Amino acid sequence: MRLTNVFLALAAATGLAAASLTWSMAAVPPPQPGTLDRYDITGTYVSGLSSGGYLANQLHVAYSGVFQGAGIFSAGPYDCAQNNVNTALYACMDTFQARKTPAELEQLTRNRASAGTVDPVQNLSGDPVWLFHGGADQTVDRVVNDDLATYYRDFGATVLYNTSTAAGHAWISPIGPNSCGSTSSPYVNNCGAVDPVKDMLSHLYGQVNPAASTLTGKLVQFDQSRYVPGGNAAAVSMGREGFAYVPRACETGPCKLMVTLHGCYQYYGLVGNALMDKGYLNEYADTNNMVVLYPQATTMTGNPRGCWDWWGYQSAQYALKTGPQMAAITNMVKALTNGQPPPTTTTTPPVAECVTANNYAHTTAGRAYAALGQTYANGSNQLLGLWNTFTTSSIRQTSPNYWVRC
Repeated sequence: MRLTNVFLALAAATGLAAASLTWSMAAVPPPQPGTLDRYDITGTYVSGLSSGGYLANQLHVAYSGVFQGAGIFSAGPYDCAQNNVNTALYACMDTFQARKTPAELEQLTRNRASAGTVDPVQNLSGDPVWLFHGGADQTVDRVVNDDLATYYRDFGATVLYNTSTAAGHAWISPIGPNSCGSTSSPYVNNCGAVDPVKDMLSHLYGQVNPAASTLTGKLVQFDQSRYVPGGNAAAVSMGREGFAYVPRACETGPCKLMVTLHGCYQYYGLVGNALMDKGYLNEYADTNNMVVLYPQATTMTGNPRGCWDWWGYQSAQYALKTGPQMAAITNMVKALTNGQPPPTTTTTPPVAECVTANNYAHTTAGRAYAALGQTYANGSNQLLGLWNTFTTSSIRQTSPNYWVRC
């Protein structure tokens, strides 16, 4: 989510309806430490916003034998970025540079399926896909989102594409804390009378029951490193903790599984439980027998905004079945669906490199924060000196969103 577009999006029309509707509001329960246990999962789906939307598409395409549908807020087609950050920024968000056409990316997908690096493309035919692009979204251009719709339709997916809401770049929820046209933290917007979460779930599952007003389930906090190839979540820009909301009904009966992926600047280490609390998925999970898995990314060198890897900052295999983040999330899915234990690994976490920069740059990159003219390292709160472009400091990351002086 690019800060250069915040003010444009804030100036856009909000599209809010009169606040006459009453929505069910149920605070997410406090997390309780645990593990990902096996449940009777009858179908697995994926959803996401922005970088999480790109990763949701990557998971759906690469593991189309696992995921039966996708719901995506504001993202482009499979491997649009082509392992290049400039292409990601200037062709797959803005459109200053030329990008691959949907037809070219479809052929790339077929080639990878033939090589076995992604699942057969025939699996996508008939899958329900729900797409959303807000009218005030200046972060990912509409034409890029249009390419995603074309990509899916060409493979025979059943696509429902919402472009009628004047929303900013955000997850849209009837209990979101931000105004509809906003593009600002925590990137969960309220657009009044519309309920895109219900629309998404209805398209993916069929008719859904009304959202719950009180949650009866539990929020499990688990160690993501157990599911990451190599055993070190921070090494692949994933947070120490992940979460799963499990309704009480899913403890004993069949349920669906929804994997939900946050956007940039929306990870737990930065905004806390904002998406889990205000995204309006748990409320539907309770009344529609649905476990919701919330994996978490974090920052690392090359990824200061805590985005999911959709352009290759962590691995050139980011969009393949062997991509580290892709494999980690599917390991979580396997644990929930068939009880498959995570891979056993014994690794020594590498010592993080020191990052030397001026204190203003540290704060804009998410490594530090400013208070009363001084700069402090995120997590450790160590004093780094004056907040300006002249004072430099060296810090390193010892755990997700935890920085110390070198």
